[in-house]
Amino acid sequence: VCEWRAPETLKQILDLEMRDTGESHQKLLQLCRDVIQYSVKTSHPRFFNQLYAGIDYYSLVARFITEALNPSVYTYEVSPVFLLVEEAVIKKMIEFIGWEEGDGIFNPGGSVSNMYAMNLARYKFCPEIKEKGLSGLPRLVLFTSEECHYSMKKAASFLGIGTENVYFIKTDERGKMIPEELEKQVQRARKEGSAPFLVCATAGTTVLGAFDPLDKIADICEKHGLWLHVDASWGGSALISRKHCRLLHGIHRADSVAWNPHKMLLAGIQCCALLVKDNSGLLKKCYSAKAAYLFQQDKFYDVSYDTGDKSIQCSRRPDAFKFWLMWKALGTTGLEERVNRALALARYLVEEIKKREGFQLLLEPEYANVCFWYIPPSLRKMEDGPEFWQKLHQVAPIIKERMMKKGSMMLGYQPHRGKVNFFRQVVISPQVSREDMDFLLDEIELLAKDL
Repeated sequence: VCEWRAPETLKQILDLEMRDTGESHQKLLQLCRDVIQYSVKTSHPRFFNQLYAGIDYYSLVARFITEALNPSVYTYEVSPVFLLVEEAVIKKMIEFIGWEEGDGIFNPGGSVSNMYAMNLARYKFCPEIKEKGLSGLPRLVLFTSEECHYSMKKAASFLGIGTENVYFIKTDERGKMIPEELEKQVQRARKEGSAPFLVCATAGTTVLGAFDPLDKIADICEKHGLWLHVDASWGGSALISRKHCRLLHGIHRADSVAWNPHKMLLAGIQCCALLVKDNSGLLKKCYSAKAAYLFQQDKFYDVSYDTGDKSIQCSRRPDAFKFWLMWKALGTTGLEERVNRALALARYLVEEIKKREGFQLLLEPEYANVCFWYIPPSLRKMEDGPEFWQKLHQVAPIIKERMMKKGSMMLGYQPHRGKVNFFRQVVISPQVSREDMDFLLDEIELLAKDL
């Protein structure tokens, strides 16, 4: 999975310095080999470190094509095929959300999608902000769960809303937002004289893989006139599965949705869409700057296909193309099987964890996130108390260091809401098998046998 080297060692191996004269092709080839050798192989079936993994070869071919053509997706005259592809993909994704119509844009990552949505909700709430800026606005407040992605705080900071005006709503023991707590916080904000404008629900939290109760949250948003954004960057792909789409029940009531096909569906980084229910041109009204040298209105074709003014970017990659080619190759049934298989393997791992001494689940997962502790032999007879948890907290980092230096696999760990360090295994890649799940547990036992 990786050949670990410390930063200073790797700097010496790679010869990173740029010089006045160019290097020989032989030297460049060796540099390329070194880059490959010392990079993490994220397509390896035992790379479990993040919410993306594996490789889809149709998506890879699509990336070869777009890298060679080097397009920028802002006007039809420059990117005729890729603009039509993006339109087709967005239309299909909107169908799976359950909207009759809508709009959307592909952008660099779920964090950017969440920022787009926050800015769009604010623009809908007070359109004058685009021209007049923040001065004269009331104190704007938004609501999201304690388990939300950290990009919500970053977006609030970046947009000038301020992190203190992000109200974090309590979650239950499974990590789901508690609707009654949301109602209390909205009322609190109103009593304080603030202006609530947005609720961000999460469909597939980063650590626990929790899905907020979207229907109940939508009821509260309707009652108070709030924009509902669903961050389904991780969990959105469950919409493709007839078996698992129930996890996102109520998502059709959202005003906007972030969904990253580069995660569970393996479309390749980066492939992220912000989808918006409003079809009246709200995205364009919010983001357009009407650059006359790019978006001329007297062109010889239908300028509605010049979608660049819906984006905060100018140059933009044709990220929808790799998802489109993969979807064309596998069909919806192939994508559905990908989701079903990943969740079936996660369930297999859960059952194996229950059988093995020393492994302990945090909770029964509802998605592909399997969170567990490994309790080494020396701690198994120790009394449950502060000293036990303090010692257990040190176990996962040591095992992680050993697996990285051995290169056998990559698995994430973290502390979380008062719980000491635990492993978070995420199943995504179709290259992963039951044997890999067994290997993971065997390898943890092997690496920790002396602890």
